[in-house]
Amino acid sequence: MAKEITPAVRNRLIGIIFIVSSLAAAAQVAYFTLMPIIAADLSGSTSAAGLPSTMGLLFRAIAAYPLGWLMARVGRRTGLAAGLLVGAFGTAMSALAIGMGTFWVFSLGAGLAGVARGAADLSRYAAAEVSPIDRRAKVIGWIVFAGTIGALTGPLVVEPAVRLAGERGLVPESGPFWVAAIILMVSVLLTFVMLRPDPLTVSRHDEETQRVETGQQADDSARPMAQLLKGWNVRLGIAAMTIGQLVMVMIMVITPLHMDHTGHGTGAISFVILAHQMGMFGLSWLTGWLIDRQGAAAVIIGGSGILVLASLFSPLAGSVTGFSIALFLLGLGWNFCFVAGSALLSTGLAPAERSRVQGFSDTWSSAAAALGSLSTGPLFAAGRMSLVAAVGLAFSLALMAAWLLARRLMTSTGSEQVA
Repeated sequence: MAKEITPAVRNRLIGIIFIVSSLAAAAQVAYFTLMPIIAADLSGSTSAAGLPSTMGLLFRAIAAYPLGWLMARVGRRTGLAAGLLVGAFGTAMSALAIGMGTFWVFSLGAGLAGVARGAADLSRYAAAEVSPIDRRAKVIGWIVFAGTIGALTGPLVVEPAVRLAGERGLVPESGPFWVAAIILMVSVLLTFVMLRPDPLTVSRHDEETQRVETGQQADDSARPMAQLLKGWNVRLGIAAMTIGQLVMVMIMVITPLHMDHTGHGTGAISFVILAHQMGMFGLSWLTGWLIDRQGAAAVIIGGSGILVLASLFSPLAGSVTGFSIALFLLGLGWNFCFVAGSALLSTGLAPAERSRVQGFSDTWSSAAAALGSLSTGPLFAAGRMSLVAAVGLAFSLALMAAWLLARRLMTSTGSEQVA
């Protein structure tokens, strides 16, 4: 049997993944801050301001499954480093496009930059693989919490990066993109050099150890995706992350415009978005703790209930306090669904199966984010915040129905109950 992998090695791997996830989040926030402004300037039309960010979401969705396949074939380390490298190339391309004044090259670079975020998102599963089963949800929560560091530090580099680019004779607005490219390259090197042994190797070692202890025969075959998607845990996990992402993006994206129409200034809007970010990432450690004690499915039903509250409260809010509470709840509901859904896809599957299912799930959740971003504007134009919130409410209730169906399936098969 292979050499025992010590807790110190496992903790070091989790620490590297935490740092890489923090760096990737900081890079994204740094360049995302100026992206709509630059897009409108390069294209000459405010209607194109959201296209680069939408490209990022679409590329992130398209790349998730291939990255999951790659991680299953050659390891988490190589797959994660490859995704981050593509993102670094994309941010550098966008920086060059700003200097050339080329909108479509800028948008393509933004799309490639989204691949890095998709790879960083998949890293939460790598951290779970090196953790004991009873700690996987907590570890996923900590990796998601790394997004908080990015949300706080990313904006701090924008102004110095703009100033430094101007001093070097570059277009000042390209500075955050160059800095993001450098941060992502540091992440690539850190991943490729330090993420050893590969988390996939650790996972296979743990599977082999368990087989030896239980006397089971080795079986390296992986079930086809169609069969994997029949499992209640896979279906519920994918539904939780996809619906949670859709509802969150729909309401979050349009809230600044809604606040502007109701007479609130940029300071108030920034405060509300900060409250939303804290809801999304700030309590991730608590989410993992709850999952370890109450079960992932129970946290998913709690998350869907919180999304229902956020959907009901969003169109009724009028004050900064009201908007802050609504958006905090929206972020927290997403967090519950995202972390708990991720936890469901981290157990009950063979190592060769997990990466493919996880990539497939992230493809759907990223596509849902793109759909939410594209659809919320027309919905708002047709029925203001009430219609956006009504659609969010309908999807949140659909997630509750999915949970009830999963519970029913588990009961009918005589397995352990969902919650």
